[in-house]
Amino acid sequence: MNRVLRRAAPAALTAAAAALVLAGCAGAGDPEATPTPTAAACMDVPSGDLSDAVTVEGDFGAVPTATFEAPLEVDELQRTVVTEGDGETTTAGDSVNAVVTVFSGASGDQLFSQPATITAGDPTVFEAFLSGVDCVPTGTRSVTVAPADTLYEGAGNENIGLAAGESVVIVVDVKEPLTAEEWTEDVPEVKFGAEGEAPTVTLPDTAPPAEYRLKVLEEGDGDVVQAGDTVTLDYQGTSWDTGEVFDQSYGGEPAQFSTDQVIQGFGAALIGQKVGTKLIVTIPPEYAYGTDANAAELGGQTLVFLVEIHDTAPSA
Repeated sequence: MNRVLRRAAPAALTAAAAALVLAGCAGAGDPEATPTPTAAACMDVPSGDLSDAVTVEGDFGAVPTATFEAPLEVDELQRTVVTEGDGETTTAGDSVNAVVTVFSGASGDQLFSQPATITAGDPTVFEAFLSGVDCVPTGTRSVTVAPADTLYEGAGNENIGLAAGESVVIVVDVKEPLTAEEWTEDVPEVKFGAEGEAPTVTLPDTAPPAEYRLKVLEEGDGDVVQAGDTVTLDYQGTSWDTGEVFDQSYGGEPAQFSTDQVIQGFGAALIGQKVGTKLIVTIPPEYAYGTDANAAELGGQTLVFLVEIHDTAPSA
């Protein structure tokens, strides 16, 4: 699980994709990467022989495979739309729900595949990743081939096994915005302790829900959390698969991070909630660390988070 972060987000909440797409999180050898210019209009990323030649297979929204002739030598960004969706077209400022899969241009091996929330037109996102969510209808699958110097200043990224000077192939599936169903059945029992003590979440003896569900335990009356806000909160995360608490802020200082910096299901649960709200949310693997159990420490697991929102503010 990648630990290179833009801000002080809890490592257990941060998807590798969420950190790796950011120009400000270049990883090994590149702390000062230059951000992409702010997108006022659609990016000019034409298709080309190399992007057209990549064969992508697999169900939309799941982990795809990409077949191409390796090693891949590319001089400029190329993007080919594999499948064009029929939903609303993304515009600058949209928080885009996506699945990002990256392959080594040198070997053809998959480097990582995870859900990610990418803000279209975000100047802190590398163009190679931004191109997959830029001005495309929801439901679109695209493939981008990117030269080494468009990511991490060509220095590679040891967190994902990308060598210096290595090109990449990126497959992006743009999904519908993520919204939770109201959680009314088989909701875990929550007991809050005295001040300074961690709460207790008792999971029901049932299979984990297949759906993304949320229950507001206590509604606050403060400011409403907006997409991209920096939120101050306490949380406790439990794996439905193991029954164990894998991370929490209780017992220490509250956590603070941006809604677009964490796993999809966690960030989406915050947006639209009021400061002072207490909630519990269950997140299926496809909105957490992906369905591949080998891709991340919590890969393939359904997660449950208890959250108390203390404050929110627009990100700098």
